[in-house]
Amino acid sequence: MTTDTRPLLVELLTEELPPKALQKLGQAFAEGIRGTLAKHGLLADDSQAAVFATPRRLAVRLSAVRDQAPDQDYTEKLMPVKVGLDADGKPTPALIKKLAAKGLENLDPATLARESDGKQDYLIARGTAPGAKLADGLQEGLQAAIDGLPIPKVMRYQLADGVTSVKFVRPAHSLIALHGADVIPVSILGLSAGRSTLGHRFMCTGPVEIADANTYETTLAEQGRVIASFEARRADIDRQLQAHASRLSATLGDDPEVVALLDEVTALVEHPTVYEGQFDEQFLQVPQECLILTMRLNQKYFPLFDPTTGKLTHHFLIVSNMQTDNPVNIVEGNQRVVRPRLADAQFFFDTDRKTPLAARVEQLGTIVYHNKLGTQLERVERVRAIARTIAEQLGSDVAAADRAALLAKADLGSNMVGEFPELQGIMGAYYAAGDGEPEAVVHALREQYRIRLDAPVSAEALTAATLFIAERAETLIGIWGIGLAPTGERDPFGLRRAALGLISAFEQLAAGGWLAASADGPLSLHGLLSLAAKTFPADKIPADTCNDVRTFIYERYRNQLIGEFDRNAVDAVIALAPPLHQVAARVRAVTAFGLLPEAASLAAANKRIGNLLKKADGEIGNIDAARLTEPAEQALAAAVAELRPRAEAQLQAGDFAGSLSTLAQARQPVDAFFADVMVMAEDPGVRANRLALLAQLHGLMNQVADISRLAQ
Repeated sequence: MTTDTRPLLVELLTEELPPKALQKLGQAFAEGIRGTLAKHGLLADDSQAAVFATPRRLAVRLSAVRDQAPDQDYTEKLMPVKVGLDADGKPTPALIKKLAAKGLENLDPATLARESDGKQDYLIARGTAPGAKLADGLQEGLQAAIDGLPIPKVMRYQLADGVTSVKFVRPAHSLIALHGADVIPVSILGLSAGRSTLGHRFMCTGPVEIADANTYETTLAEQGRVIASFEARRADIDRQLQAHASRLSATLGDDPEVVALLDEVTALVEHPTVYEGQFDEQFLQVPQECLILTMRLNQKYFPLFDPTTGKLTHHFLIVSNMQTDNPVNIVEGNQRVVRPRLADAQFFFDTDRKTPLAARVEQLGTIVYHNKLGTQLERVERVRAIARTIAEQLGSDVAAADRAALLAKADLGSNMVGEFPELQGIMGAYYAAGDGEPEAVVHALREQYRIRLDAPVSAEALTAATLFIAERAETLIGIWGIGLAPTGERDPFGLRRAALGLISAFEQLAAGGWLAASADGPLSLHGLLSLAAKTFPADKIPADTCNDVRTFIYERYRNQLIGEFDRNAVDAVIALAPPLHQVAARVRAVTAFGLLPEAASLAAANKRIGNLLKKADGEIGNIDAARLTEPAEQALAAAVAELRPRAEAQLQAGDFAGSLSTLAQARQPVDAFFADVMVMAEDPGVRANRLALLAQLHGLMNQVADISRLAQ
């Protein structure tokens, strides 16, 4: 056996791979090979993986790979002696079959050891097995890599022999497997490994020969005009984009779509070159969201923005797969292509403005929202009813809330939204502004599709928050009510997102001063969901829907909070299902309480009290002071009487941390009580009185959270 370690390169050349999946495909391909070789002991401890992915290839280089894995000592427990050997000590058919299954058919049964497990003797095979060979391990790794690619659908295609068919994400054309400079004899998808690949589809002619694994990137870049590394290609594109934008005194913008588009174009080109294009400034009269969307979505261009105003400019950047000294044809060709797209957007906008947004509401009666929930117009009427009540509760402009809800879905019938569904709400806001609708209404239409509210709600934004809440409450109750609650990863109606949106709205209403920290209202989650349920026909929504949705929302909140706070602190608060807008403040208070030296003792006592109260017979009555005969129970009763009004006042003031801090002062009398007093006394009257005292203490302890959840 040799201990030689050399770099290993594996490349699979294909037709163009799905761009949005390319990064994941590259990582999965590399991990399938790396993981299999590691399993067989073929990787050195310090071996590093370099992953490559271009539109037409998946590849990986492992820096230190053995020709053959080290020999492995093995111990195999086979079967009981009485099963494996007959009366004459000869191997039974069962033993022979077992040895063959383990690959030990050449082993002499007479050499098998015997060991007892305390009940019976077993036959044990011991020896040294030769380590796996690289060719065998790599063959298995290739198959594992192909089988493990994250692709929902594969295509079947016929090989050159005209008979054999294989399945893969795209037709594959060549395979490289180099251990150092040596070709490893493996095959996959009808391809035998070699050292030849193809370079850039247009800037390279003929095959590219890879001399050894370490020269892969440089050879492919110099001879094939291909940047093999996804990360290096992405960084190169980003550098070029920033340089061109700077030269034009513009920016690429900072929204997430820029990053997503950068990833996508990286997966579309093998040798990126960025060029500058422009369009007629007259198109800037169209809402910039329309122009941005058509350039990014349809043409994969990067629009440029004025760094001072953030407004769209008439310049854009093109990421081309061709490098040329004279890019005039490329630039002019792209400008010719984008012009009719922008002209279409201008036509849609101009045509839509001829019809007032309010006049489109009636058309919603012909658009089905869901076959069990009726049309979009019926949905609008439900949202209007919810929005009006919320506005009344919050002291907002009821008429503005009703108007916003009436117009919220009207742009669904517009030409622009028909072409670009992503612009729902945005176009409604533009059309409403053009119709002279109040600014509060325009703002509400623009904000209605946000994922969450991320700033305290101001008076100017209250109508928008009202519509935001009403729409999500109607969605949650309606969709859940017809049996379409999320299951596993399936959530086609976005109920998880709607729940998180509602949570953010309650948080930001509280931050804006519309929901007091000490009060349940004026708007409560339970009241909101009940209100939404009443807007549906009586037979449409099952009676338990509101409770189920409420539980679902608190569970979403729990999942969100445990990423930031201690799980036990979060569970302690969620267990009480307090007013939604108070949850985060209570969790912070419980987290601080958990750091106090009194916390652990009080949490344990609280848990013990809860268990005792569960065992109580009948209803727990009031405390009879005359029956408090033990000094420890008298001291505890006095402490409860003293601390209770102070803790309740702090709770009512929203001072959750202060209320818990007051509770911490009960530690000494609580500890003394459990040390000196027998709660479950033989005298029923004494026992009932002590349980009544503990019930009062339990209520005092659990005003902010169920602190028994903090007990370890």
